[in-house]
Amino acid sequence: MEDEAEIYDGIRAQFPLTFGKQSKSQTPLESIHKATRRIDPAANAAESDVATTSGPLPAVSAGSRSWIESVRGKGSTKRSKHGDVGPGQVEVEEEGGLIGPPRPVAGMNVEEEEDGVMVGPPRPVAGMNVEEEEDGVMVGPPRPPAGMNVGDEDQEEEDGGMIGPPRPPEGVRIDDSDEDEEEEEEEDDGNRFRIPLSNEIVLKGHTKVVSALAVDHTGSRVLSGSYDYSVRMYDFQGMNARLASFRQFEPFEGHQVRALSWSPTSGYFLCVTGSAQAKIYDRDGLTIGEFIKGDMYIRDLKNTKGHISGLTCGEWHPKTKETILTSSEDGSLRIWDVNDFKSQKQVIKPKLQRPGRVPVTTCAWDREGKSIAGGIGDGSIQVWNLKPGWGSRPDIHVEKAHSEDITGLKFSSDGRLLLSRSFDSTLKVWDLRQMKQSLKVFDELPNNYAQTNVSFSPDEQVILTGTSVERESSTGGLLCFYDREKLELVSRVGISPTYSVVRCAWHPKLNQVFATVGDKSQGGTHVLYDPTLSERGALVCVARAPRKKSVDDFEVNPVIHNPHALPLFRDQPSRKRQREKMLKDPFKSHKPEVPINGPGHGGRTGTTKGSLLTQYLLKQGGMLKETWMEEDPREAILKYADVAAKDPKFIAPAYAETQPQPVFAKSDSEEEE
Repeated sequence: MEDEAEIYDGIRAQFPLTFGKQSKSQTPLESIHKATRRIDPAANAAESDVATTSGPLPAVSAGSRSWIESVRGKGSTKRSKHGDVGPGQVEVEEEGGLIGPPRPVAGMNVEEEEDGVMVGPPRPVAGMNVEEEEDGVMVGPPRPPAGMNVGDEDQEEEDGGMIGPPRPPEGVRIDDSDEDEEEEEEEDDGNRFRIPLSNEIVLKGHTKVVSALAVDHTGSRVLSGSYDYSVRMYDFQGMNARLASFRQFEPFEGHQVRALSWSPTSGYFLCVTGSAQAKIYDRDGLTIGEFIKGDMYIRDLKNTKGHISGLTCGEWHPKTKETILTSSEDGSLRIWDVNDFKSQKQVIKPKLQRPGRVPVTTCAWDREGKSIAGGIGDGSIQVWNLKPGWGSRPDIHVEKAHSEDITGLKFSSDGRLLLSRSFDSTLKVWDLRQMKQSLKVFDELPNNYAQTNVSFSPDEQVILTGTSVERESSTGGLLCFYDREKLELVSRVGISPTYSVVRCAWHPKLNQVFATVGDKSQGGTHVLYDPTLSERGALVCVARAPRKKSVDDFEVNPVIHNPHALPLFRDQPSRKRQREKMLKDPFKSHKPEVPINGPGHGGRTGTTKGSLLTQYLLKQGGMLKETWMEEDPREAILKYADVAAKDPKFIAPAYAETQPQPVFAKSDSEEEE
């Protein structure tokens, strides 16, 4: 191997350095994470103040930076206040550094010349015995700390314990310790939950608001559904810094995507749209099946095999991979078996004050899959416990829980709390053991979308939800965090100045916060992370640069066709235009023939000479003469009298012997003469 390396070096020396494959310099991770850092004006102002006193810091999170600043503030002191500046040294307070050799240790006798310049090698540390053994091992007990009087040892107790609190470090004022402790307590309160908010990336691609979000349990794939009728699939392991989706499809033409949910094994996912039929897809986005639609003419919903109106929400069972739950505008909740797409397992009809059909706006499973919660259109919350022989009668029924439609429900893992989000701009926290009144109501949370949800942090100590943008308000879409124990606001994070925040989720394995935003023209998914707290996910794809084209790449030049050159490449016209074109065609529209004015053409005669061809031919041949208006009817009959007498036909021969001789009256004209 050594010989081969020497041969290679010898041959390589004969060529210039620019020859051959060049190694590409990799971009450091600090610069990558710095590019994705969120812009916060208040934080920038604080960072500028810190930079003027303590110098620059590497790209770390806000919590880590505050911790480093607190540690740095304890260790660094200003000698101009607590000590004199040594000879030959100049203190620079603005830059936080000193020019010149290091200062001597406090309490050390300095022998200097008259000009103030230190002569000789650097002084030893205070209290250090210069005479040591040859092997450099210190002889005797360890030295006391600097500044400690050795004579004070006799004043201590026999057990060797020091009386009183420990002495503060040198150069630290006792008055400043209280202030530092107060600052540390504030920082601990702010960073106690360790919310990853320092960096941000955006998964773009949708043309309208993103109304559905689902992240699989491993944190590798993200699903996003939008009002633009499409679903996009993102893979963190396969994405690069361009953050492009690897698959896009339209579940149901012309219907909004309202909910997405992964199975417990993350092998399949449920897609709920505005249609009456939910669909099941595999992990790669291929259709597995579609649930049946019910008969809309059957009045009793329990007798229909499926939903008869548009779906509003759906969720996969948290434990069982064959069971899913859906809710619909037809006023029912249904439990389905994935192995049977032809009929549901159970139909749940909510309890209503008046008979009728009130839509079920949202639904949710609890953590163990033993309870179902539904938000009803009349503002009530109903909970059913799955037990043997259970029916549609709810176990918990809270009337008028909200004044408007409920958009999101969420159970806690311990089964004690229930969160509800509504159009009435509130978030309510309920205790399932006492549902008569809510524990806390968080108001001033605008909500304009029916898919706005509420979620928990991985440890369920923080509640998070999004807000919508109002027309006359200057506040953008926010992500609000609340403390579960104290039931108070922890933080408000501005996600977008113009877009509303609809769906939100905090993934437990990635420790990253997902928030979907959008409006009528654009939508996306914001991923908030912290390089020091988060794992995988966004960290993987952000650090992966897109592939650069090589000179060895070969691409066949594509053949470009004019869009309307061939029928294959023409866009199909709309149905409205096709219908208008068919109406103009007399053969396809079966339009009756319009009478022709004039002499006629193309084998057809005009109205001036008769509308029938037989009339026209008789007129031209002289067989049909229209003289009846000018003739006398009596004379027209008598002119056939001689012919009838000579050659009788029809009835006349039968009555020739018995019929009397007809006598005709003479005309009036002859009598007058």
